[in-house]
Amino acid sequence: MYDSNDSGSQFNAISFLVQLLASFFDGTGCGANYGSFGSFALAGSGLIDRAPQWSLLDERCQLRLSPIGGKFLHDLETVSASISDDLKTFYYDQTLDHFNYRPESYTTFQQRYVVNSKYWGGATSNAPILAYFGAEAPLDGDLSAIGFLADNAQQFRALILFIEHRYYGKSIPFGSREEALRNASTLGYFNSAQAIADYAEIITHVKETLHANYSPVIVIGGSYGGMLASWFRLKYPHVALGALASSAPILYFDDITPQNGYFSVVSKDFKEASETCYQTIQKSWSEIDKATSQPSGLSNLSEEFKTCRPLSNSSELKNYLESVYSTAAQYNHPPDYPVTIVCGGIDGAPSDASILEKIYAGLVAYRGIRSCYVNEPRNISETTVGWRWQTCSEMVIPIGRGNDTMFEPDPFILSSYIEQCRSIYGVPPRPHWVTSYYGGHDIKLILHNFGSNIIFSNGLRDPYSTGGVLGNISDTIVAVSTVNGSHCLDILFAKESDPEWLVMQRKVEVRIIKQWITKYHADLLAYKK
Repeated sequence: MYDSNDSGSQFNAISFLVQLLASFFDGTGCGANYGSFGSFALAGSGLIDRAPQWSLLDERCQLRLSPIGGKFLHDLETVSASISDDLKTFYYDQTLDHFNYRPESYTTFQQRYVVNSKYWGGATSNAPILAYFGAEAPLDGDLSAIGFLADNAQQFRALILFIEHRYYGKSIPFGSREEALRNASTLGYFNSAQAIADYAEIITHVKETLHANYSPVIVIGGSYGGMLASWFRLKYPHVALGALASSAPILYFDDITPQNGYFSVVSKDFKEASETCYQTIQKSWSEIDKATSQPSGLSNLSEEFKTCRPLSNSSELKNYLESVYSTAAQYNHPPDYPVTIVCGGIDGAPSDASILEKIYAGLVAYRGIRSCYVNEPRNISETTVGWRWQTCSEMVIPIGRGNDTMFEPDPFILSSYIEQCRSIYGVPPRPHWVTSYYGGHDIKLILHNFGSNIIFSNGLRDPYSTGGVLGNISDTIVAVSTVNGSHCLDILFAKESDPEWLVMQRKVEVRIIKQWITKYHADLLAYKK
């Protein structure tokens, strides 16, 4: 492994996880401000008939599996303006069902992909293709935020290819979002296996169109997209020469990773930032319960935390604070380091402040001065709806909490999770399908002689790193980790303010990819003789 630092509700973890990582965050952990299409997405669909269950699952709003989150998008407009002229958008007639031969399987839909050929060396020189896999959101945000490809395209003389995930953005089957989300029958084509088959078809199509049959392809993804990239390399080695899987928790399935791993790292991040901050948060949950038990308790809490509407129960406040702390830890990017900001507010409160007054001070430090906090009005984003289905079908990531974190205990109970998903969609999830189809158990033993050319990059301050590959599996399946890194930080646009350890991490990744491509070209030359 490379380490660049050589120098209390009735709703338990089940409802929290069914919409695992469901919203696009503006720093709150819950406020969807991107890819939003409002409540009309459910109107006219069979799922609208189950509105009470949707509401129940919205009781908790959790972090999503995405490279983009926290307050990262403050540079969005600047970055977008600098690269937009080089991007060309195309649509591919994608097959609805790659794995059946029924008449309806041959139905097609328009799938969006974007190409940047500014630095490409061309087909005659077999110049490489860097392909980014879109994940559980429209592609637009990735085009503005994911910088690893654009930052390195010139030195690789590479073509850049971004592909949107089916059922998101403009890549919608069945003619409309309403039809695509209508029921489990239309949602049944919405899964990772179909998605990576889509990617294989589009990459092959692009290579054929450009007469670039011998151009090596490196696939890149972050978080869920990083999972897809690593799985793609294993399933489609004839299409992709290698994969960079950033912050990809491919081992957070079944019982491979302890269910409390995620929240253990969140707690560790806060404890390392400030022991007093950690203890204040740990004590705050019982203080919320104590305040709630008093006459007019919820009303007083609503006033103390300036909630956007009166609290209906203490869980609203607790879940909001949980998501704030989790978001801060997951996207604890330099130079601001949100965990430090939260703890600075908590520890910087007046010495005579109560525990809950300190918690509120931390919230204001993180969110800034606003007219109100907690239970803010928000649209239902594409990610909220789409990722809820994905986690209720195959992406069953069992995150829970025991007694060893700064949060209240909240275990993951699979049987309850299955029943909640069944009540919404009419079909149960397949919690063991991911490990059956892609593997995961005994990964070092299995992949040591089977796989090759995968980089698993992780920042150890990212709570999802506990479900990542943190040690080398072989000479060519390697782990590149940074002690101070956070979620998908390495594939975001490079900035002058980036710390040296992050610069070094990216350099290591580039060096490894160059080795893959150099060896490929040597093999190709020998093959053609």
